[in-house]
Amino acid sequence: MIDLKQIGFLGCLLFCIAINAQQVKGVVTDEYNQPLEAVYIYNLNTKSHAHTSETGVFINDNNNDGDSLKIGLLGYKTKIHVLKRSDLDTTLAITLSEKVFQLNEMVIAETLDALNTIAQIDLNTNPVNSSQEVLRKVPGLIIGQHAGGGKAEQIFLRGFDIDHGTDVAISVDGMPVNMVSHAHGQGYSDLHFVIPETIGKINFGKGSYYAEQGDFNTAAYIDFETKNCLKESSVSMSLGRFNALRTLGMFNFLENNKRENAYLAVEYIENDGPFVSPQNFNRLNVFSKYVAFSPNNDKLALSVSHFQSRWDASGQIPQREVDNGNISRFGAIDDTEGGYTERSNINVAYSKHLSKNKKLKTNAFYSHYGFELYSNFTFFLEDPVNGDQIKQYENRNLFGLNTAISQNTTLWNNPLHVSYGLGFRYDATNNTELSKTKDRKTVIEHVQLGDINQTNIDAFIGVEGEFGKFKIAPALRLDYFKFLYHDKLANEYALASQTKMVLSPKLNVFYNANSNLQWYLKSGIGFHSNDTRVVVGNQRGEILPKSYGLDLGTIWKPGSKFILNTALWYLFLEQEFVYVGDAGIVEPSGETERFGIDLGLRYQYNDWLFFDSDITYTKARSIEEPKEANYIPLAPDFTISGGASIKNLKGFSGGFRYRYIDDRSANENNTIVAKGYFVTDFNANYSFKKLKLGVTIENLFNVAWNETQFATVSRLQNEPQPVEEIHFTPGTPFFIKGTITYKL
Repeated sequence: MIDLKQIGFLGCLLFCIAINAQQVKGVVTDEYNQPLEAVYIYNLNTKSHAHTSETGVFINDNNNDGDSLKIGLLGYKTKIHVLKRSDLDTTLAITLSEKVFQLNEMVIAETLDALNTIAQIDLNTNPVNSSQEVLRKVPGLIIGQHAGGGKAEQIFLRGFDIDHGTDVAISVDGMPVNMVSHAHGQGYSDLHFVIPETIGKINFGKGSYYAEQGDFNTAAYIDFETKNCLKESSVSMSLGRFNALRTLGMFNFLENNKRENAYLAVEYIENDGPFVSPQNFNRLNVFSKYVAFSPNNDKLALSVSHFQSRWDASGQIPQREVDNGNISRFGAIDDTEGGYTERSNINVAYSKHLSKNKKLKTNAFYSHYGFELYSNFTFFLEDPVNGDQIKQYENRNLFGLNTAISQNTTLWNNPLHVSYGLGFRYDATNNTELSKTKDRKTVIEHVQLGDINQTNIDAFIGVEGEFGKFKIAPALRLDYFKFLYHDKLANEYALASQTKMVLSPKLNVFYNANSNLQWYLKSGIGFHSNDTRVVVGNQRGEILPKSYGLDLGTIWKPGSKFILNTALWYLFLEQEFVYVGDAGIVEPSGETERFGIDLGLRYQYNDWLFFDSDITYTKARSIEEPKEANYIPLAPDFTISGGASIKNLKGFSGGFRYRYIDDRSANENNTIVAKGYFVTDFNANYSFKKLKLGVTIENLFNVAWNETQFATVSRLQNEPQPVEEIHFTPGTPFFIKGTITYKL
């Protein structure tokens, strides 16, 4: 027989427990007293959960005296903390100890972003030591270099030849890398001002599904975060073939300080390259960062950096001259190409907890940027006497601010995360120039010369609601642009202007089928801006061409040491950019569509051996052209990249990396083909006490490959008629360098 008194007592007890359930606030740090971000906090009794912010702070609801909190982060020892009554009224201080990385400890449902966690796995198991490797950490991304490290890399991703950044938004610590209305191409992204050893985290997202991302976020976005501190100071030197030299100093100024960090990194590089005419490349990088935490765990970060680089280049050479033996693969038609570039940055970032459930994150930045490039793509096609060399120049000041507020609340007793923010960016360039030149010193004619001012103001709001196994995340972004151009070649003063607004809705849905299987459906509208010089003369409204994208994917952990991620995707772009060889620029074209599949695999064999591979297949076509002429030049259709890594094997570390890109059409009708390649790199390191010795080999099997290729119409000085064919920059042959590092 049911005892009504017992039922009443039990109900009263449960009611009292619910009333007394409280929030628990804590801070999670590592053994160096540095806050840990994205730590998973899970109440084993009430099933409530939370993640730490970038300052290591967490707030977890529904906790009682005697509950057990599970606190874990990949690469650290999991800790169980039993709550005491006093814990409910104070701020917990939790320290996690670093341990051997174990993939079997990753639980997909416990991670804030499983795909970015995978990128962090790659960074942990195979650290970067060159600027080119930085971008390769994004799964499925292939790069090519035009000038041995002088120019920004050419980027291939999701069926895009993105040139130097037109369809991928790149930033560092919230500071944009893409340059709008750049002298060499829209969205030009020179990431060489980043010293690779200072990178602590890589965030990325493919598609245009992210409210915080605006201009250029059509194919993807990539955000690099620099380290808040150094564990130790060190100096290193590398020597290699082709007079390659690299020196690096990393100096920690505030050791064992719980509230402040400061460090300095200095890098200097020289390299002549394998070319007949030495490229005389050199680069200087200086980066310094100061981070302070208040007693309330607010964070202030100040970074200052300077970068400068100069080089000579052999340019893109015609295949016919190599075939007939007039020049070697590493020869030149015009070896007076080259350039100079510099960038200085100041970035201030501030994070503050406005209340228990609300936090602020903001950063303000200033950059001064200079660029001068000499190129000759067509040789003597237009000017049979002086040649077709061009100069592209700009001097830029860049200002900006990003502010975002995030807040945790509930909807129908379900967790709800709301984020909203404002931002602006202002670019001002003086004497942006395109000129015809000779021998890199004589200006024959100014083709374009003027001042550019471009303003971008944005606002966004996004909501993430958790409803059982589902997470639904709608978002909306608004961007306003104003373009101003003063043409200094015009007979009379005139300031041309144009304004435009664009609204970009997003909707993402996630479903956790179980703790290690997540499905997602992402959708959204993105855009890229056009060059101001094009915009102010454009009356058709094609100022901010939109992209429409859709991703259906899954992240699955079928075994304890194996992760598989897949995505079927589609992207429609209102306007494509096409490379024009005779002018050395890119021009807007028509509508295009792409669809494909991405496949990624990560496997940990044991404590020290890791395997990874990323495979992509894409079909990219122009919509407005007939079927026989609808190919998108240089759009990759099949790529593979990956490798094996050894970490912490009795002092040894290293591995090999490979990348493959298939043959692809170099023109619209597929009559000229850019040849694919398969290149393998190798590295090995041994550490003992304070010394580390390393060897790196690029192109281990000495493959003759073309790093960048274009279908270009050119004419040599002795040719009566122009010829259209592949012009290429050769890839690095077998290259070996040795490195010695000493920990101070």
